[in-house]
Amino acid sequence: MELILKKDVDNLGFKNDMVTVKHGYGRNFLIPQGFADLATPSAKKVLAETIKQQAFKEQKNIDAAKKQAAKLNGLEMKLTAKAGGGDKMFGSITNGDLSDALAKEGVELEKKYITIAGGNIKRLGQYEATLRFHREVISTFSFDVVAEA
Repeated sequence: MELILKKDVDNLGFKNDMVTVKHGYGRNFLIPQGFADLATPSAKKVLAETIKQQAFKEQKNIDAAKKQAAKLNGLEMKLTAKAGGGDKMFGSITNGDLSDALAKEGVELEKKYITIAGGNIKRLGQYEATLRFHREVISTFSFDVVAEA
């Protein structure tokens, strides 16, 4: 079954992508939830016209995302957290905490676009996060978590 996505769907595609899925998945989940429409010939024509109009806007968005990602070059970030004995922390560092710290450095990014390798951080040390500024602009960022003085 061919569908045109109306929204980004994880592990499937992005808005305005044409995808082929099994009938049950399309008919029982994607279409009723408003994630997709059937790819009829008229819908395909409308999609082609929409894509032409959005190509210029999309390039502007990509350029802006690349500028945001370029701000990370050479940026060394240290997050502080309360820690007990050894390297265990009280609480954890989450995507939201990293998003707030990046905002203080001038890099605006919602927490849902940040993925910390291994999930939430519960120990002191050096970690990496994947930052998705745009679907075509994905950056890896290293940072340190240190104990509060």
